[in-house]
Amino acid sequence: MVGVLGWRGAITPGPELAALGAIGAAALFGCVAAAAGRELASVGAILAWAAAGAAACSLTGGIAGPVAVWCLTPIAAAAAFGRPRLLALGAAAAMAAAAIAAMGSILLVLPKPAEGLSIWFSLLALGTTGMGVAAGLVAMQGQVRGDLARWRETELDLRETLERQPQLLLTLYPGGRILAAYGETPDGLDLRGLLDRNFSDLVAHDDRHWVEDALNRAAAEGSAEIAFVPSYDPQGWCVLTLKGVSSHRLLAAVRDARSQRARETELERARASAEQQNAGKSRFLANMSHELRTPLNAIMGFSDIMRQRLFGPMSDRYSEYAELIHESGAHLLELINDVLDMSKIEAERFELSREDFDARDAISAVLRLMRGQADRAGITLRGSLPAVPLEAEADRRAVKQIAMNLLSNALKFTPRGGAVTISARGEGRNLILTVADTGVGIEREDLARLGRPFEQAGDSEQRQAGSGLGLSLVRAFARLHGGDMEIASTLGEGTTITVRMPVLIPAGQIPLGLELDLPSEGERDLA
Repeated sequence: MVGVLGWRGAITPGPELAALGAIGAAALFGCVAAAAGRELASVGAILAWAAAGAAACSLTGGIAGPVAVWCLTPIAAAAAFGRPRLLALGAAAAMAAAAIAAMGSILLVLPKPAEGLSIWFSLLALGTTGMGVAAGLVAMQGQVRGDLARWRETELDLRETLERQPQLLLTLYPGGRILAAYGETPDGLDLRGLLDRNFSDLVAHDDRHWVEDALNRAAAEGSAEIAFVPSYDPQGWCVLTLKGVSSHRLLAAVRDARSQRARETELERARASAEQQNAGKSRFLANMSHELRTPLNAIMGFSDIMRQRLFGPMSDRYSEYAELIHESGAHLLELINDVLDMSKIEAERFELSREDFDARDAISAVLRLMRGQADRAGITLRGSLPAVPLEAEADRRAVKQIAMNLLSNALKFTPRGGAVTISARGEGRNLILTVADTGVGIEREDLARLGRPFEQAGDSEQRQAGSGLGLSLVRAFARLHGGDMEIASTLGEGTTITVRMPVLIPAGQIPLGLELDLPSEGERDLA
């Protein structure tokens, strides 16, 4: 139509041609935006149509002119882009264009097209706008249909996934009424038959109270989990996981945990059996230790009589044999005592005999006992004790055993010419006993093992020199007193073992009448 009008010479350069140019420019920009496919370009095109519609309307007589309908072109453009969320923008832009044209008609004297052109401009505006709106609605309908098809397909996939997943998913009211059910139902239940039933109906009578409590906790706290026996299978075991999705909706997942419970039961049986076997082993060792100790005491007693020649002279060779028998018996008795103590501790039958005593006296007695062994090995043995008493409430024999085992272990791993130092001090209620040596040290991977029964470090010759119970007894005795043992070692430089036990008696609580032998000043150095 524009071409016909131009060919006939009806349109001359002026407002009418400018109006057509504005609409043409907006149409060209809209084609470019549609090709770009970006939402920002579409927004720009809608605004361009609004500006073009307002300009064309103002150039042809305003809101009462023949092309006033072009103010609606932003709506047609928004529909043509196939983006429903842009319709609101198109409507707003159309209203703005109409408002601008109306204000121009009221406030300004606007040019009007020639009398013969008004009808043709009206037909052009109505035709182009109508076709644009129609094309946009068709495009939008296709877009909406495509979106609906994709949504239906997604919904079907989601439903299929929910129905085939291995758990039973439920939507519940907080009171337990079932609103929806998806997934695999346990044997004996129909998925459709669950709707509008109360979940408690699926729970054995004895477990209903716990399940109802879990429902209340999920509604109040947002989540809960509970295991129960189902009413339809007395031998079954299910786990219910609850999640609050709103103030009046709960999401529940029910899974069959029968196999999991069977595994846990089997593991519990295995643990109980292992503990029973371990306790039986400890009782056996304790009984055997007592049985071995009786004849061993006789062997040591008679060998001691022989080596002292109490009933007459004896050749030097026989005397040497008696000495070896006595030493071997003493070593075996020490081993038996260690095994007996460890078996009692493992069987939880070891009882501490607590008494009040000065810990320095117990440590000094051990030093005197071990000095001969240190001298024969060519090792310097030192003791450093505080000048003030270390009054402790502990098992005296256990404290002496700790000191003896630590010194024996240090002497075993210290070469000739080395030194071993034992020291004791108080720190609050803690008695801190430390034994340091200049021996071969302990490798890093052996540190984690030491302190467990029958675990040893060092080479094969050093391992043959002990039973592997010394440090484990030290740790066990320390823990019985509420303390613990720490090991620090550097390979090739030596080892330091520290035992802490909260056994010291505060100064204000030392019983009256207890005689204390206090040196005048300094420390007692027992080198």
